[in-house]
Amino acid sequence: MDGTPSYIDSKYITQIINEIKENTSYISNDVEITVEINPGTVNKENLKSYYKTSINRLSIGLQSTNNALLRNIGRIHTYEDFLKNYEMARDIGFKNINVDLMLGLPEQKIENLEESVSKIIKLNPEHISVYSLILEADTKLYKMINNKIYNLPSDEEERIMYWNTKKQLEENGYIHYEISNFCKKGFASKHNINCWEQKEYIGFGAGAHSYINLKRFSNICDINKYISNRKENITIHETQDKNMQMKEYMILSLRKIDGVNLNDFKEKFNIDATKIFKNEINKLCKENLISTTNYNIQLTNKGLDFANIVWEEFV
Repeated sequence: MDGTPSYIDSKYITQIINEIKENTSYISNDVEITVEINPGTVNKENLKSYYKTSINRLSIGLQSTNNALLRNIGRIHTYEDFLKNYEMARDIGFKNINVDLMLGLPEQKIENLEESVSKIIKLNPEHISVYSLILEADTKLYKMINNKIYNLPSDEEERIMYWNTKKQLEENGYIHYEISNFCKKGFASKHNINCWEQKEYIGFGAGAHSYINLKRFSNICDINKYISNRKENITIHETQDKNMQMKEYMILSLRKIDGVNLNDFKEKFNIDATKIFKNEINKLCKENLISTTNYNIQLTNKGLDFANIVWEEFV
């Protein structure tokens, strides 16, 4: 469940999970059910309720262990709030927890992120995501950056943050399996992998996105309109033909550290990726942004820094 479901009463989450269980035969015994929470938005009773409802994975949006940096980006929680929730979750029995961190925050220094990563490593979560800040136009933070109230790290500093974080996490047993994601062995996010492998998913609720039968669509954001006529209040963003699907498959697969599995591509599309994308692959190889073998195509270290340039070749 995306967004911040922990803001609503946990009984509604319980009802949703139970409704899905009762009305579908698609849930396997090893299903991974994740709920996203923000620190300070849950208590012990909420977490117990989630646990009893078969939710077996938590994703906690910490962002930083530095309270001053959290205030800079408008977060209402503190690191101490996070620790309290994390310890509660462990006490209740959660054995699969992700922690979100961010790099490139306003006024963030390289040593700030190193300290955050070190503190989280000591807690030993099963999964750690490290995302770059994306400034949304016309937000309060966007305006504060434009008005020089806060300064963002330079591009060079941000890249140092990324590579330092990668090194820290890998030295402590975390596998770098996707550009922004690290996990202990066996704890890669099943939902995320499902998306990166271009498999179908369905989103329930206002504003939720889905990918079914080669269509990408989203539900209306207005919750009242969604409730009154959810079947008609959807927006179809694209209907893919085979060429569009193949290009997207390349983009999604190149998010993964292992890259594009050429055998999987051929099995899915009945065509060789190195032939249909020969020009794009040759260009990116010459620029040292990707490397190829007989089995896969993956980003180089340079490609990790300039992934957007790689993906643009397949748009």
